[in-house]
Amino acid sequence: MDKQQQSYREEAYELLAELEVSLLELEETPDDEDLVDQVFRAMHTIKGSSAMFGFDAIAAFTHEVETVLDLVRSGKMPVTKELVNLALKSRDQIKCMLDTPEIKTNENEDIIKQLKRLSTGEKVQEPKPLIDLDMKMNIEPEPKSAPENITESALVTETKIPEETEIPKETEIPEETIQEKNDSESGEPRAVISYRIRFKPDPQLLVYGTNPFQLIQDIEELGDTTIVAQTNRVPDLFEIEPDHCYIHWDIILTTDQEIEAIRDVFIFIEDKCDLHIEIIDEDGEIEFGSDYKKLGQILIERKDISSDLLKQTLQKQRRLGEILVESHATDQGHVESALAEQDHIRTVREKRKQSTTTSSIRVDADKLDTLVDLVGELVTVQATLSQKAFSSEDTELIGIAEQVERLTADLRDNTMSIRMLPISTTFSTFKRLVRDLSNELGKEVSMTTEGGKTELDKKVIERLNDPMVHIIRNCIDHGIEKPDIREKAGKSRTGTIMLVAVHSGANVLIKITDDGGGIDPQKVHSIALEKGIVSPDTELSDTETYNLLFAPGFSTAKTVSDISGRGVGMDVVKRSIEALRGTIEIESEMGVGTTITLKLPLTLAIIDGLLVEVGKEYYVLPLSAVEECVELTQEDRVRSKGRNIAWVRDEIIPYIPLRDIFECKSEVPPIEQVVIVEIDGALIGYVVDTIIGEHQTVIKTLGRVYRGAKEFSGATILADGSVALILDVHRLSILAETLERKKVVN
Repeated sequence: MDKQQQSYREEAYELLAELEVSLLELEETPDDEDLVDQVFRAMHTIKGSSAMFGFDAIAAFTHEVETVLDLVRSGKMPVTKELVNLALKSRDQIKCMLDTPEIKTNENEDIIKQLKRLSTGEKVQEPKPLIDLDMKMNIEPEPKSAPENITESALVTETKIPEETEIPKETEIPEETIQEKNDSESGEPRAVISYRIRFKPDPQLLVYGTNPFQLIQDIEELGDTTIVAQTNRVPDLFEIEPDHCYIHWDIILTTDQEIEAIRDVFIFIEDKCDLHIEIIDEDGEIEFGSDYKKLGQILIERKDISSDLLKQTLQKQRRLGEILVESHATDQGHVESALAEQDHIRTVREKRKQSTTTSSIRVDADKLDTLVDLVGELVTVQATLSQKAFSSEDTELIGIAEQVERLTADLRDNTMSIRMLPISTTFSTFKRLVRDLSNELGKEVSMTTEGGKTELDKKVIERLNDPMVHIIRNCIDHGIEKPDIREKAGKSRTGTIMLVAVHSGANVLIKITDDGGGIDPQKVHSIALEKGIVSPDTELSDTETYNLLFAPGFSTAKTVSDISGRGVGMDVVKRSIEALRGTIEIESEMGVGTTITLKLPLTLAIIDGLLVEVGKEYYVLPLSAVEECVELTQEDRVRSKGRNIAWVRDEIIPYIPLRDIFECKSEVPPIEQVVIVEIDGALIGYVVDTIIGEHQTVIKTLGRVYRGAKEFSGATILADGSVALILDVHRLSILAETLERKKVVN
């Protein structure tokens, strides 16, 4: 039962995430019936599963919420902001009950009271959201205190309901709704049937006051349709009666409805039309691999042509449709209708094939991580096998090693793709944050996204959530202006935050852009001077000034609030991104807005690296950061006059001798190699003894003993069993700069 309850929890969390997205979309488009159905179905599924697996409190609470949503679904109650607020609060409450089922609160009763009051038309105060908008970022924040000029009631207004309020009786649910629920709870899917419909209305149908186009629209609502209008009965212009209908229709309909549902559409005009309905495919009766009926067969079934005439025409060995039209055996409209039927059934079969062949299973995340670790070990063993095979010069063994290498590469790529998730899974969670935070700050903010299908490693996505939450909070708090201020500046009252994700080689770029007031470099510089972060004689570019925002303790907020002001945010964001082997950049323009770009690796498990040797030790540099490699000779050192700079195509590039950093005592080779990498938009070189070559690097985390060695992002095992440290090029540059300053001081 524990395993079943855990499966229920996982499914419930997914449903709650979908429910939140649907509710936020419903707030923007309250007339969307499909969204209403999605919300209702999610609540209904949670209720049914809760009762099945022993979560009776959740089932009882969800039933009350579902009752109100059913009023919306039946058109008896409109979608309002108050309803969405309460539905979101209900969603949060269900999540709290899932997280801590042992804790009992009165929150359920309060929400139910508010929902019932709302269902009777009473105005309900906006509830306080249950979600925690304060990102902790693994730091214990100081005790929060509101600014002196802001009262507690101004920060949060909590809904209170008088005890004496009379609670109306439970709303009666129509019988047809109950029947729909019983049908859905049965769990038996209906058969999907394709029908061929020929609808020939009486020419005087319009005179009787019936609009045939409305009937066709009703048919379209039953499922996928292909409609061909037949015009062969339309007379010459001078013979047309304006109030007569000369057109008839051939319709191919694929639906899960019975034939009676189709006849019901035409029930009031059965005696005023020629209606033929027949089944042409029922629930996959036509095999996927087989072709659909030939054109001639369809025309014969429809009685648009006789079989004898078809045989005579086929003897002419031309395209059947053209021959039939030219020989006046039938007209072009009937041929097009038959061809449309072919295309429709072909499309339906393809959709059905995709739906039946595409399936998924739920796998525990720990099992997936174990699989990735095992594949990493296999990559290491495969590298050892390849090295032994090539050193033995045994052609048969080399062939086996190459085959194992190909299979290992395919297995590695497929395993890593399993861990990849679309970034939209994270983007969708921020919409609620933007909504609630903008309401709290009295601002109007909308959020748009692009590139939601861009995929990232599951581990990266999990650790990316907190930094992005803080960035978005800063965009709303510091970036987006109040509606009145925006209006005076010639902007729309509603500010916009855009999240964009794009692939860039072995990395993913995530851009968070707001159209707010931008960052004032002079203000940032002056605050940095006040806090002693920079010296008065320091000259900085705009980019360097923006980077001061990442300094510990830096904050532009004038007062401390629940949202910001303590200066423990952006420095933690930067550390979190760097822990993911990523980088963060800020671009801003006063009055236009700000863009923060995160550059992240696709995966944290296996990377392509450049294996190098310094002294007698091996190191790996991330290949995605490497721009090029050049030689460094003794003549080059003499030319630089003792400075650590190299000339590369008339461009001066500073370099860091890793021998000096790692204090290697061995003899320096006559020709060294400079690995040039890009850090924060600038090029910098790392001098190594030898470049071994590209290496498929399986990342192993360092133990607690090496926790202080921030210049290494991990380690990998080489083919001979030795260990190579993976260099963090960004932190190495900071270390080199620190050591250089100490030399100057001394």
